[in-house]
Amino acid sequence: MVNKKAQMKIQQMAFMLIAVTLFFVLVGLFFLRISFSELRTSAELIEEKNALLLVSKLANSPEFSCENAFGGIKINCIDSDKIMALKNNINKYSGFWGVSGIEIRKIYPSGNLVECSSSNYPNCNYLKILPVPSDSGVGVSNFVALCRIEEINNSVQDRCDLAKILVYYGGAE
Repeated sequence: MVNKKAQMKIQQMAFMLIAVTLFFVLVGLFFLRISFSELRTSAELIEEKNALLLVSKLANSPEFSCENAFGGIKINCIDSDKIMALKNNINKYSGFWGVSGIEIRKIYPSGNLVECSSSNYPNCNYLKILPVPSDSGVGVSNFVALCRIEEINNSVQDRCDLAKILVYYGGAE
């Protein structure tokens, strides 16, 4: 009889150890789930921050920047003539910036949205540098000066308009 009591105690102890182990495994899985959801959130925040930094730096990159073309160094100035040349050779730059789409829209002077092409440039107000796919994710924007050299009354002048550069990331990457 004493022998059966000891076996029962051993079985109870084994079941308790299994129950405690399962409890800690479940607590560990719950903790990992919370940690990974925070990791995903922080990864999305870092991606958004990188996109914001990219938008700020993109306007000052050599491919976009006015540099010294318009009487001195200008910050957040985009040369629309360079953009049109870049747009015609975009297949070489498609993965260069690591974004899914880049657009530039003139804000002032405003008008109907007309996409720029070689035939209607500069009488347009929407430049699609990298086509924006339908699943492009989040778009981040910044205000820039969109400048070009224009001939008015047989005199060459600088013409700058207010524009917004939009960079789309995520989704299609």
